Parts: sequence; structure tokens; C-alpha cells
Amino acid sequence: MQMILSRSSDTLWDVAAAEVRSRENRTDEEDAEEDAHFLTQRTVFFMGSKAGGKTTILLRFLDRDEAAKPTLALEYTFGRRARGHNTPKDIAHLWELGGGISLSDLVQIPITADNVSSLSIVLVLDLSKPNALWETMEKLLGSARSQVEKVCAVLQKTGESRSSKQRVPRVLHKDYPDRELISPFPVPLLIIGSKFDIFQDFDSEKRKVICKTLRFLAHFYGASLIFTNSKSEATMSKSRSFVNQLAFGTERPKSISTDPSKPLAVPAGSDSLSQIGPPVSSEVDIGTLHAKNPLDLWKKVFERVFPPENTKERKELKDPAKDPQYNEPLIDSIRAQKDQELEQYKREQAKSWKSLALDP
Repeated sequence: MQMILSRSSDTLWDVAAAEVRSRENRTDEEDAEEDAHFLTQRTVFFMGSKAGGKTTILLRFLDRDEAAKPTLALEYTFGRRARGHNTPKDIAHLWELGGGISLSDLVQIPITADNVSSLSIVLVLDLSKPNALWETMEKLLGSARSQVEKVCAVLQKTGESRSSKQRVPRVLHKDYPDRELISPFPVPLLIIGSKFDIFQDFDSEKRKVICKTLRFLAHFYGASLIFTNSKSEATMSKSRSFVNQLAFGTERPKSISTDPSKPLAVPAGSDSLSQIGPPVSSEVDIGTLHAKNPLDLWKKVFERVFPPENTKERKELKDPAKDPQYNEPLIDSIRAQKDQELEQYKREQAKSWKSLALDP
């Protein structure tokens, strides 16, 4: 899309205001159609709960029939898709962050000035561990948002952001539900609740709290929300369709499911605060809570029902080499031997320096 100044006296603010009005009047379909003309490479960044099923979802999207292995720190792969016969293939750069929230600082690697204009994020939350759900969401999305904003600030200073085809940060179209009451994530976001097969055995009241909370979070951030079960072909196929839309600009699924007893499927823009309702729970009296804003209120209610894990007891390892899930007996024994040799060398060197007589 090109913007032409109508008058030579137009200021930069006039141009910016016209651009915002233009964005607000566009629909998601028009945005996708424009992106299809320009974008041939996109980046999708997977993050979420530790051992939450990110790799399984990614492999299913790539149609790879192989066993998922634990992700070590940050991993990269890619996918390609032809638009038609004898046409160049679109490329999707796929990043996956392992380690849950412990390695959130690594977001600066896949989120850069070169790809932020074609970036999307997939947040995978383990439904079987609700006590860690809010913290995981808050920490990872906070880190990602901070990096996106940092990159955008650099682009604005250099003037490069004006040449981006995708608008960053996003501006929701004027008919988006509750547009003035929500805080859309700066890039397209998909939230996936994994391990629905375990979640469906939860108490019905607790399922309702989790479902309503995730619906609110998805709507608040302008995101799509789906639940998956790696043993269910139907839910995995739907997750693949949603990821396809982010990676290759295909049509987004439009079916909606908000029944807490079934896997949720709520495309961005199809929900509303009135449909979601207030954060009601039989275990919490909202009148006793003091919240700064709606997001804080939902957090307080959710954490009353699902108290966050004790951070002192939880061991978040910054060094993946010390994580027990990556145990390799042979390699570990060699590493231990080398560590001992290093310590001995350091002690010997320390003694040498102490015994060294320096001339005055």
C-alpha cells in the first residue's frame, strides 16, 4: 500500500493520522489479502509452558511424523508452501523457545528489526498445570512485547518502519468488539491451551474459571484461542489451520466453540466482554478484591482459585546443561571430570600467583 500526499502542506502528523484512519477502516480479510501480495517470508515464534506440547504442535504443522524431543533453549526450523503451479514458495521461519519462563531473555534472538513486520507469536499454555498458567503467560508475553516495542522504537528512529507491509504495532479495525477497552498485542497472537485430555477431567467449576479467564486474555490481547489434545486428530488439525494462517496467510478457521466441556475455538474478533461475562467464581468474593484494572481483577480471581507455584521451591535453571530432563550419563560423566580438572587447574594457578615473588 502506498500513501500519496494530497497537499504539499501536509505535515508528518497529517500523514500519520491518515494512515491510522486507513488502518481502522480495513478488515482482517483486506489485511490478509494485502499481505498475500507482499509477504513471501514470515516468522512464527512458539513459546509457552515447559513440556507443554509446543514441539508436538510444531511437528504436526510441518506434517513430520517423528517423536517430539525436549527443546534445548532455542531451536529453529522452517517450512515452505507453494502458492500455485510454477510460483515461488512462501517461507515460514519457525522458532521455538524451550525451558518455559526460565529462558525468556532469549526472545531477543528471534524478534529482530528484520522480521518484526512479519512476526506472529504462538503461546502454548499447559491446561493440566493451571497454577503455573498465569505466570507463564504474563512473563513470556511481557518479554515478547518488550522486545517488539524495543525493535519498533529503533525502526522508528531510523525511519525504516514506514516501509513495512504489516503494521506494527497492530491497529484493530474500527468494528473490532470492545476496541476501546482492550490492549491488543503488537503482533498477531495465537494462544493454544494444550493437554485438553487431562483438563477435561477437572472439576467443572475449575474448568469454567480457566476457560473464561483464557477467553478474556485472548480477547484482551486481540488473539485467537484454541484448545488441543495431541491424541485428537480433530483438535490438532484445527491448530494446524490456525498456525497455517500465521505462517502462510491462509484463510483463518471461522468455527467458534465456547463450551467449557469441549475444546475451545475462538478466532480473534469473534468474542466480546459481554459474551465472556465477569470473572465469577464460587470460591471468590469479587467485592473483597482490590484491583487496578480489569486485567488485574481477572488475575486476582484466577490466582485465588489456582494459587501460583512457590517460586522459592520451583527451580528454574538458567543453565540447561544442569536440567535433569537433558541427562546424558556418558556426556555428564565426562563433563564432571572436566569440571574437576578445571577447578584443580584454577587452584594450582592461584597458588602459583601467591608464591610468585615480585620485584619492588
